[in-house]
Amino acid sequence: MNLRFVEAFAWVARLQSISRTAEKLFLTQSAVSSRIASLEEELGVPLIDRPDRVFRLTNAGIRFLNYAERFLALQLELKQELGAPEQLPVSLRVGGIETVLHTWLIPLIEALKARYPSIEFELNVEMTHVLNEQIRRGGLDLVFSAAPAEGPGIINEPLAPMEMIFVGPLSMSGMPELSLDALLGQELMTFQRGSQPHIALLDSLRAVGVTDKRVHCISSISALVKLVESGFGLATLPKAAAQTLGKGHEITLLQSELKLSPLPLYANYWNSFAAPAVENAITNALEFTRNRSVGSLNRRPGQE
Repeated sequence: MNLRFVEAFAWVARLQSISRTAEKLFLTQSAVSSRIASLEEELGVPLIDRPDRVFRLTNAGIRFLNYAERFLALQLELKQELGAPEQLPVSLRVGGIETVLHTWLIPLIEALKARYPSIEFELNVEMTHVLNEQIRRGGLDLVFSAAPAEGPGIINEPLAPMEMIFVGPLSMSGMPELSLDALLGQELMTFQRGSQPHIALLDSLRAVGVTDKRVHCISSISALVKLVESGFGLATLPKAAAQTLGKGHEITLLQSELKLSPLPLYANYWNSFAAPAVENAITNALEFTRNRSVGSLNRRPGQE
């Protein structure tokens, strides 16, 4: 039995789509369909129910999926035991919210490159709901977002949340803690409408009885920082990102009477079946995010 065909079936079952599986495995849809058909011919039973447009495994397909995942897990175990996955070519598709880009995503990419010299990255910076949909559809291998991605086979790991603060123009450096009245006297800016920071800011204002304060929603952290520099108003940012951005921009971190909820952060990823190089790269990426230091990648998985 060809394990590449088994892998194709397992991904079709996970993603419930031949087209998304083709995208995931860098194959044509006809190639994926052919692999499934070959398996069905070899087994002598249909694995996918095809009468209508609704994806559905047959009873035989449901039973075979259990065996398929066991086959692929054993293949992965053999490759890890007998091979040298660190030396294999790696293609890793990573997504992250812009906050992660402005904190530790670039050091993470650099650290993985040092560990896997032949690695090739596909990097996507987007809003949480876009990233979570992309990984659910199989378009990304690893996503760092502000909410867990939902879907069968997707693993979610909560990471340390990011403290949120207000930032202002450099001219406000050294100011004492801003009172609520002083804060409300400024124009306030935050992330995209409906994003976690936007909702959190509105919740914080409502908690102190403020329901009519104008809040500007900016879709780019870079644009947000430029508006703060210009003196347009104050913005909410994760403290770690503000500290990094403050080194190259004329902004300052502010203390405020109004407290903000931290920004939650999750790592969402697939078990990569029979791809030990991708599996190990994801494992090392997770080690990095837990430890937040490049040195963490010097340890092998399991040495925590």
